[in-house]
Amino acid sequence: MNQALKVTLLMLLALGVLVASCSAPETVEIPRVVAVPQADEVPQVGKPAPDFQIINSNGQAGSLSDFHGKPVLINFWTTWCYSCRYEMPYIQEVYDEWSGQGLVVLAVDIGESPSQVEKFIQAYNLSFPVLLDMAGKVAEQYNIRYIPTTYFIDGSGITRDIKIGAFNSPAEIEGKLGGIFP
Repeated sequence: MNQALKVTLLMLLALGVLVASCSAPETVEIPRVVAVPQADEVPQVGKPAPDFQIINSNGQAGSLSDFHGKPVLINFWTTWCYSCRYEMPYIQEVYDEWSGQGLVVLAVDIGESPSQVEKFIQAYNLSFPVLLDMAGKVAEQYNIRYIPTTYFIDGSGITRDIKIGAFNSPAEIEGKLGGIFP
C-alpha cells in the first residue's frame, strides 16, 4: 500500500473517531408515548376481534361488525412497506378466488393520506376494500407492532389466526382460510 493511501485512511479513521466522540445536544427529544392496550383488550386467537369504525378510500364509514356472519381477513399495511407491497398481489389473488365464497378482505392502511393510498390501489389494481387508519387508532387497538400483520376472523367475530410478516404465496394465505370458513 502506498504512503498516500495509508495517510488518507489514517486521516479518515481519525475523523471518524472525532465525529463519534462529539457530544450529543443538550436537548433530547422524548419519544411519543403510545397507549398500549391492556392484555384483555389485545386481540388474541380464540377471542372476539375488537370492532372498529373507519373510513374507506372512498370516504365512506364502515365497521368490522358490518361483516358479522362472514369470514374476514384484515391486513394492516402501508404503501412504503416493501413486504406489504410484496404480498398485495397474493392477497388480491386470494380475494378474487374466495370472495365469491363469502370472504371479506379489509386492507387497513396505517397513517397515510388518501391520495397516497389511492395511487397504490391503482398501481396494484386492487379491488378489495381499503380502509384508512390515518390516525393509527385501529392499529393501536389491534396492538400492531410490525407490518404487515394479518388477522383471520371467523363469521362469529372470533380471531382464529394472526400472521405477522408477509405471505410468500397465495397458497400460504389459503392454508389459513380453513380456520375461518364453516
